[in-house]
Amino acid sequence: MQVTINGKPEAVQGGTILEILKAKDISPQMVAVELNSKILERDELASTVVKDGDAIELLFYMGGGR
Repeated sequence: MQVTINGKPEAVQGGTILEILKAKDISPQMVAVELNSKILERDELASTVVKDGDAIELLFYMGGGR
């Protein structure tokens, strides 16, 4: 299926947001996920099924600064 991840078209196997994060080797604790302009709660990642054409934005937490 085709989805858009951070503005780039990408083919994914389908499944849930959590499965997509795991396939991309992304820790769910280090990212906020927006699906079709809606921020998902962490407890929704395992139950939210991705559909063809969905837009996913991954917002990574960064440390550092002074």
